[in-house]
Amino acid sequence: MARKINSTKTAEERRAEAEALHNTIAEQVEALRESETWARFLDFSRAFHRYSLNNLLLIFAQRPEAERVAGYRTWQKLNRQVRKGERGIRIFGGRDVHETVENPATGKEEEQRRTVFFPVSVFDMGQTDLIDEEAGDPADIARALTGEDVAGIYDAVIDYLTGKGWTVEREAIAGAAHGYTDPEARRVAIDADLSPAQAAKTALHEAAHVILHAEEDHAEYVEHRGVKETEAESVAYIVAGILGLDTTAYSVGYVAGWSKCDADTIKATAANVLRAAHALADALTEPEPAAEAVEPAA
Repeated sequence: MARKINSTKTAEERRAEAEALHNTIAEQVEALRESETWARFLDFSRAFHRYSLNNLLLIFAQRPEAERVAGYRTWQKLNRQVRKGERGIRIFGGRDVHETVENPATGKEEEQRRTVFFPVSVFDMGQTDLIDEEAGDPADIARALTGEDVAGIYDAVIDYLTGKGWTVEREAIAGAAHGYTDPEARRVAIDADLSPAQAAKTALHEAAHVILHAEEDHAEYVEHRGVKETEAESVAYIVAGILGLDTTAYSVGYVAGWSKCDADTIKATAANVLRAAHALADALTEPEPAAEAVEPAA
């Protein structure tokens, strides 16, 4: 029997709370934009190359949990060292070359530019360590949750996913990623070392991906990953809040990073986010049993 969470809230009350929580996360992301933390994160983010869709597909085929990818020397400039023994993610780099060729129409020599492509290795941030820890980590805008999962959210989400035919496994995931969803294998992975509260939040995030994105073309997800991650984390924040788990410390920074701290992006996802949040909250909860009537004494 699927484990569920007893709730005194009606479906209408949950819907009203979901809309309020969605508005709240947009407001908190807007507030973060003015902070020094966001300024440091923005400087950090500007160092990353914008990869083509083909290269993004190659990256996620080899390392589905990848979040930020760069070359070996770029990571060193960002105060991070690729760990010894880490295997690079193979993609294609390009370089413009100039050559002199004869124009067949005029017979004159002209300079021509073309792009030469060649395989290169890049690495995910999860394959690196900070070089100077005292300098701080500008990427650290989402603080991992500590504490317990008092309501039993994790167990309820796992039962929900397995009931839908998905496999859920705990495994060691290096770096910043706490979980990932593999739609082709219908498998969800959640990092084995997470606190109970963080594991509950991550389970909600991956369940949101299952509801919203599992049936989409993989290239669609990769090309618009910022929006997809914004949607999934917003759902996790909303449903966790309805169930009594405050994920603000993690969710606000996570949503800010993937949405580029754009509250309009968050607001534009409202229809998808609220639809998924309502479905997930309804699936995970059941009304508290009514108190038994006490017969009056004779």
